[in-house]
Amino acid sequence: MAHLRCSAPECGITLELHARALACPRCGDLLEVAIDAVESDPQDLKKLWIERRSSYDRLDASGVWRFREFLPRYDAGQVVTMPEGNVPLIRAQRAAEWAGLRNLWFKHLGWNPTGSFKDLGMTAGMTEAKFAGAGMVACASTGNTAASLAAYAARAGLIARVYLPAGQASANKLAQAIDFGAEVIEIEGSFDDALEILLDSRDPDLYFLNSINPFRIEGQKTAMFELLEQFKWEIPDYVVVPGGNLGNSSAFGKAFKELKSFGLIDRLPRMVIVQAAGANPLARLWRSDSRQFEAVKYPETIATAIRIGNPRSWKKALRAIELTDGMAIDVTDEEIGEAKETIGRDGIGCEPASATTLAGLRKLVAAGIVDRDAVVAAVLTGHALKDTEYIIRSRKKLELRDATGVHG
Repeated sequence: MAHLRCSAPECGITLELHARALACPRCGDLLEVAIDAVESDPQDLKKLWIERRSSYDRLDASGVWRFREFLPRYDAGQVVTMPEGNVPLIRAQRAAEWAGLRNLWFKHLGWNPTGSFKDLGMTAGMTEAKFAGAGMVACASTGNTAASLAAYAARAGLIARVYLPAGQASANKLAQAIDFGAEVIEIEGSFDDALEILLDSRDPDLYFLNSINPFRIEGQKTAMFELLEQFKWEIPDYVVVPGGNLGNSSAFGKAFKELKSFGLIDRLPRMVIVQAAGANPLARLWRSDSRQFEAVKYPETIATAIRIGNPRSWKKALRAIELTDGMAIDVTDEEIGEAKETIGRDGIGCEPASATTLAGLRKLVAAGIVDRDAVVAAVLTGHALKDTEYIIRSRKKLELRDATGVHG
């Protein structure tokens, strides 16, 4: 069984699971799904999850619903799945050498159906939307959420509406949303402005599916179940993740907490959240003595997927860092570009936002904060084909630099 509860530990208010609420009615903090009990023995669960990998059942084929003992319960026919998840853990080669590490692994969530980690949360969020009787689903997005929402809404037979900051989403992501049949609304301003417009909507028929929706977080947390399973439940020293609206960071922290609480692991990896220097409110907070959150009013970075100045899940992400003895840092656009090129030369590839993890690791190793012998899992959140314009522009700049000898 499960229910909704306020994510603020000092509040603790609880609601019925399907209450269709996003924020606590008492304190205003975000809600989360609370799993009341897991009936199976931890070792039996681990064995069961592996056995499901060879099953042709539609739920077992999903790398999200394969771990359904830790998810809200639905009848199998109600679940909206493509399937998603079950993405590989890849040993880094050139990228590890570039970062100064001997044992670096990439968890590439960009190898999901629509090319980003958003699919993990969308299968759970869309299933709940359909269960709740929604006719229209909506999100604000820098592009990846829009593509994922549009695809899963099409599978569920629901109308999709996406709000995008005009001219700031890559053409690839915009094309996906259009191809999947979404109604696209471009607004002037940033992602944060688009989110405000959507949150101000009073349309009772509209079901909200950004990552502040607690069911989205439930799907996304399973990435860490799968990651630790791929490590044969031997805990890596660090898990490194890009930081945008911070829903993914929150989800991973929730996964670690639940796995330890129910006896599946006995210690936690340290979580590192890496933001772009031009959109870095959590990193600024972490460095400050006061630990006061201040939004970045005009976020700017080449990593458009994390060009977010006022992440709504920052409190959850901060708790995840504190829970795991982790940290938040930032990297420049130049460092992101170098890291992205290195991941490409490793035959893996990713969109710019994903490369923040490798760029951040290189800084931490150089500073002596992360030992070069540490076992590290870096999360890549988006496929290389999510932003091909960036790749072509970067190539042209290199050609111009080589031809003229002018750098910068």
